[in-house]
Formats: sequence, structure tokens, C-alpha cells
Amino acid sequence: MYKYPVIVFEGIETSGKSTNLKIVAKYLNNINRKFIKIREPGGTTLSEIFRKLILNKKSKLNFKTDLMLIMASRSENIDKIIKNNYGKKIIIIDRFVDSTIAYQHYGMGINLNLINKLNNFLLDRFKPTFTFLSIVNKKNMKIRLNKRFSLNKYDKFDLSFYNKVQKGFLNIAKDKKNYFIIDSNENNIEENSQIIIKKIKKLVS
Repeated sequence: MYKYPVIVFEGIETSGKSTNLKIVAKYLNNINRKFIKIREPGGTTLSEIFRKLILNKKSKLNFKTDLMLIMASRSENIDKIIKNNYGKKIIIIDRFVDSTIAYQHYGMGINLNLINKLNNFLLDRFKPTFTFLSIVNKKNMKIRLNKRFSLNKYDKFDLSFYNKVQKGFLNIAKDKKNYFIIDSNENNIEENSQIIIKKIKKLVS
């Protein structure tokens, strides 16, 4: 359907988002398709510095500062990575615009119009082709977080926060044809892998 789509992976902590991205990256490698993968926050050398500041578990940065650093990271990625590869390679992104809306607006209460204006300013007319949204329930989230060797700042909010964020994601995804929801509670990794690859085959055929 698309020669070089832009595919985004969204979801709260422990939802399987990054695992699903790795599944797609492995598949694209196996079929010899040109692609790049980036993460947000993070990406360019400078953006990775911003990431460390945002996620540092000892960070005292407030929500507004987090938002500005996330936008700065995105600005660098668009200018130095996305623009240079758009239409030349498949682009897969671990978190993007909808994460900012879900976390900073639905989770933290920052004004949605402000977030949208900043995103519109940075993205111009650029839009992702397709988004995979991974979801997880509270029980499994607690189990998976307890198994992590180290936790960053965004792993340490209370469960009510993640509930608001996930509901935000689901609200964003509602009635959108270019969104697909992956339930990490019902299926194992292998089952979800097959579902995801089936979708990817249609996207990149």
C-alpha cells in the first residue's frame, strides 16, 4: 500500500509497545526493506541528552519543562532525521505526537490547544501513516514494572495516572482507520507478533 510508510508505536509503560516495534524492525530486516527507527524523547545526539533529563528518576523538572524538552527533541528529529529519510526509507517511531497528548494533556492536564499548536508548528503537514497502540491492564502493568531492573521517572507514577493516559490514547484512537490496537493482556508475544506482521505486510506491500 505504501512504499515508505511512517509507522508509530504508542502505549503506556509495560504495554509491549517497544517489543512490538522490535518485531517490526526484525521483519523489515528479514525482507531487506530500508528503514530507520527512532524513539521519543530521543533520536539525535542532542535529543538523547533531552531524554536523559526527562527520564532521570531524580529529576525535579516540572511538567511544563518536560513538555518543552519533548518538543525540542521532536524538532531536532524532524529536522535532522525524519526530513532526510521521509519518502526514502520506512520510518518506525517509538512514541510520537499522540504520546505527548496522552501524557502531557490527559495525564498531566496541560492545555490541549497549546500542545496542538506546538505540534502543528513543528510538523507542518507531516503525518504518520499508521499507528499501533498497545494496551495493558493494571494487574499486568504492576507485575511487569516489578520485574524491571531499573525504573525511570515515567515508570514511577501512580496507577491512576497511567489509567488516565491509556484512556487518553484510546480516545485519540477512537474511530481512526489508521490506528490498530494490540491487547497485550489477551495474547502472548508470538500471537501479537503474527497479528502485527500481517498488518505490516499490507502496509509495505
